[in-house]
Amino acid sequence: MDLSQTFDVVIAGGGNAALCAAISAARAGRSVIVLEAAPEFYRGGNTRHTRNMRVSQSGTVPVMTGAYEPDEFYDDLLRVTGGATDEPLARLTIQRSRELPHWLGAQGVKFGPPLGGTLGLGRTNAFFLGGGRGELNSLYRAAERLGVTCLYGAPVVGLAIENGFFASAAISYQGQAQEIRGRNFVAAAGGFEANVEWLKKYWGAAADNFVIRGTPYNRGDVLRILLEKGVMPVGDATQFHAVALDARSPTFDGGIATRLDCIIFGIVVNKNGLRFYDEGEDLWPKRYAIWGRLIAQQPDQHAFSIFDAKSINSFMPSIFPAVEAPTITELAAKLGLNERVLELTVAKFNAAVRPGTFNPQVLDDCRTEGIDPPKSHWARPIDTPPFYGYPLRPGITFTYLGVKVDMQGRMLMQDGKPAANMFAAGEIMAGNVLGKGYLAGIGMTIGAVFGRIAGEGAAANAHN
Repeated sequence: MDLSQTFDVVIAGGGNAALCAAISAARAGRSVIVLEAAPEFYRGGNTRHTRNMRVSQSGTVPVMTGAYEPDEFYDDLLRVTGGATDEPLARLTIQRSRELPHWLGAQGVKFGPPLGGTLGLGRTNAFFLGGGRGELNSLYRAAERLGVTCLYGAPVVGLAIENGFFASAAISYQGQAQEIRGRNFVAAAGGFEANVEWLKKYWGAAADNFVIRGTPYNRGDVLRILLEKGVMPVGDATQFHAVALDARSPTFDGGIATRLDCIIFGIVVNKNGLRFYDEGEDLWPKRYAIWGRLIAQQPDQHAFSIFDAKSINSFMPSIFPAVEAPTITELAAKLGLNERVLELTVAKFNAAVRPGTFNPQVLDDCRTEGIDPPKSHWARPIDTPPFYGYPLRPGITFTYLGVKVDMQGRMLMQDGKPAANMFAAGEIMAGNVLGKGYLAGIGMTIGAVFGRIAGEGAAANAHN
């Protein structure tokens, strides 16, 4: 392995976005090196924990269940972001998502049938056969066949950048400092969600109670260096994609195995035994990601999902068993909640429920009246023993502070001009599209679309 050469394209990161960039550049005949901070077994960043990506299509993708046209995709995005998105970049992401099933399939990635149940994503999302790990392994095999050099355990610790021009990356590799020279640079190294000290700048001591769903290697070092070198930032540093996780999760790498999809089937209370938000606000794929942030704003960043026997088999459970008890009083005791307060909370909720036709696949007519906060859909009395509860904490997937890019995936400098030879893809630039909120699977979409754009741009730049 000759690391003394000057590579056409140097890529920081080793997940979905980085590999899509590497393959695109290598297919254009360029020499490419991928610098992955993690050891080989843990390669791939948060891609390892994904299952699917959101794809616009006209009903022609065999593994998807119906048409999902660009305008509907964009409307969904506006709904969850509240308009906090760069419209041209968002529409570009959506339009080019239509190419992804075919393009990824050509690299060896296989898709399977959609999952059913509460997620209801069969029409909007394409599911990887073997999950994110399967997609990742296929992309690595494709990259290696194309001659891409992949270094593991090679974190970027410095970047030689002057006036928006990249010359080389300094890495730590096999216990030694190493310089990797390149004609172009692609940043695909994720956000700073695994850097608790950085999170504390915006969330204070609350960050100590966050769970990191994905890799411990996304510490934001490349992002920090780029911002220090004059790249324009984008996004709100306090915003992130976070979901409700089982509070018993490991600090890192819990992924999907500890995510909980049970919220719509009951109520959620904080450590004081009180409800604090509408558990039936919207369909799960559009609203599930709000719950991580909501719980982060509660006392001690803890909450509890409470439901009964009617719902225990209606959702994908955590790898940890639900806490079970024959009465609400005994359930409260097991969860460490005030018994009388939880009894009153459940009784008040039950009295407010108005009957309807329960259907978790649609915005049904089962709702509450005369209670604050309301439950807009899927409201049923919690009255059938045994009763169940899950302790919850916020699980962060990735942060939204990143680097500003243009339609060619080029980083923009503080003066608004595009960098000469620097591109970005994936979580490190997702804040351009996601000002807040989240749509299931869109992180992988942004990564694959802009990975291809960045790889194509870097390859053309190297040629020129």
